[in-house]
Amino acid sequence: MQLPLLLVNRSILSYSWVHKMPATYKVLGQSAPNANTTANVYTVPASTNTVVSTIVITNRNAGQNTTYRIAVQPAGAALANQHFIAYDAAITALDSVALTMGITLGASDVVSANAGAANLSFSIFGTEIT
Repeated sequence: MQLPLLLVNRSILSYSWVHKMPATYKVLGQSAPNANTTANVYTVPASTNTVVSTIVITNRNAGQNTTYRIAVQPAGAALANQHFIAYDAAITALDSVALTMGITLGASDVVSANAGAANLSFSIFGTEIT
């Protein structure tokens, strides 16, 4: 934010106020859970906020279409119906789905995933802000 110019003793002074919080762009988490098993893929560390930019789901099986589930659990809450952002969404054999969402998370929030069959991979990309 740039503050207005001030006239002090016939001099013009300019003030700028910059407050930056460190941001780390990274692979937040990856998992290849067993079939029909919910796995925590990413948990936001303490004193950290996170923006999830993209979640990629990949079906590594050449012969089987399947489904997946993704949930966001606030502050590590037990998994409940209201937490799902994808529920039994379809993915075809040897395909990938990229969900670009911009999900904001606070400390201790959890992103979990469930594969309807073996051979699904979940990757979460985003930014941690400390």
